[in-house]
Amino acid sequence: MTGLRVLLLTLLIVIVGYTAIVVIDHGWNLIPVFFGDIKRLAWPGQFNVDFSCFLVLSALWTAWRNGFSISGWLLAPVALFGGMLFLSIYLLIESFRCDGDVRRLMLGVHALPGS
Repeated sequence: MTGLRVLLLTLLIVIVGYTAIVVIDHGWNLIPVFFGDIKRLAWPGQFNVDFSCFLVLSALWTAWRNGFSISGWLLAPVALFGGMLFLSIYLLIESFRCDGDVRRLMLGVHALPGS
């Protein structure tokens, strides 16, 4: 679990640092660039579509992990739009809440008691 936590913290630092540099250099103009690349039907757009599919899956998993509860539905759009920034923080927090049990970390409310 320590390795996963180190990885999550590293990913969080990388994404925050990289995002800060991009925002400083290019501003908050993500949406037109993101969808413009998709509209051009080139490799940057293909990557954006692929990445969007991962974001949808992350949001669905987050809602499912929380049993499609109110908190799960509230976290899902944060996962969708927050990407790795959300997921790294969420999994770090949950890794401590589940005492390092990977089954509970991944399955959330669906993990069997005592497993």
